[in-house]
Amino acid sequence: MQIGKLDNELLKSIVIDKIKYQRPEVLSGPEIGEDCAVLDFGSYECVVSTDPITAAIEMVGTLAIHVSCNDIASNGIEPIGVLLTVLLPPETSEIEIEKIMTQAADAAASLGVGIIGGHTEITDAVTKPIISSTAIGKGRAGHVCRTKVRPGDHILVTKKLAMEGTGIIAAEHADALRGVLTEAEIAEAVSMLSEISVVKEGVLAGSIGVSAMHDITEGGVLGATWELCRLADLGAEIRRDVLPLAAVTEKICAHYGLDPLKLISSGSMMIIARPEASAKIMTALRDARVDVAQIGSIRDKADGIYLVSKTAGDGSETARDGSHGPAPIIENESAGIASELRVPVLPPGSDEIYKVK
Repeated sequence: MQIGKLDNELLKSIVIDKIKYQRPEVLSGPEIGEDCAVLDFGSYECVVSTDPITAAIEMVGTLAIHVSCNDIASNGIEPIGVLLTVLLPPETSEIEIEKIMTQAADAAASLGVGIIGGHTEITDAVTKPIISSTAIGKGRAGHVCRTKVRPGDHILVTKKLAMEGTGIIAAEHADALRGVLTEAEIAEAVSMLSEISVVKEGVLAGSIGVSAMHDITEGGVLGATWELCRLADLGAEIRRDVLPLAAVTEKICAHYGLDPLKLISSGSMMIIARPEASAKIMTALRDARVDVAQIGSIRDKADGIYLVSKTAGDGSETARDGSHGPAPIIENESAGIASELRVPVLPPGSDEIYKVK
């Protein structure tokens, strides 16, 4: 099978559909596109999410805290605690364990989150450090964000796309990138790993009011769009020309032949909101010094899910989505006249980061 998250259709058919029982306290359970479970705790709702870190070594402790806390923030609330399960190969040194724990502790402290328990084990079942983190948050009943997406909603993303993938690749393959990138560009790329928390924007947007939020992780912005649309049973249009990508990300992806729109993107929150709320959210985020861009809108299901790019009228520009599905549609095609290339967004496959050896 392919490395990475299990294919969504398989995940649904052989994992999620096998779950036969849920307690009545479960308000939101396992589903493709849902970042968290939500539990009824009376006057409060408990929000829980779990994630492993498998594609990184250098910053594994830092990433373990942020990725699960980001999921909690996608419900518009702050995380309060994290449990860590740390599995380490036999050759791991005490210094390496201390480094991982220092990273995790520093990241948790930066968010005001407690590391409240877990498990640490040396095992020959793994060949590199693997950390699975479970984050917990709470919100007053009725104040935790739920998915209620409608046609006409705006699609926003914060900061830059593919930051996590960019940072991991630069940290793990710095020697191979010398000659492709300058030392300053390598440093810039690695520094993106210090910007992957989306707790700030998630809590702020949630306080204003959203239709849904989704932490953009494996599968990148196109994968996140497809998952949210599947959950809401709706379509979407994403504009390629307004997607926020750093130049260093584009360089790294060009070097390795990766599609940055399908590259793991922790550090960017996808926010779906009504047009009136969207304007307020964008103003509030910019006032809080969080970059944000509107990249598209939600459509009816019958309209499909499309990545739209401008062309020169001769089809010379193409959308970089890497899909191998139905042929793209060129609208208003006429020699020398600008037109649009519409490429269908397909279910996400293995993340692009796993192509880097």
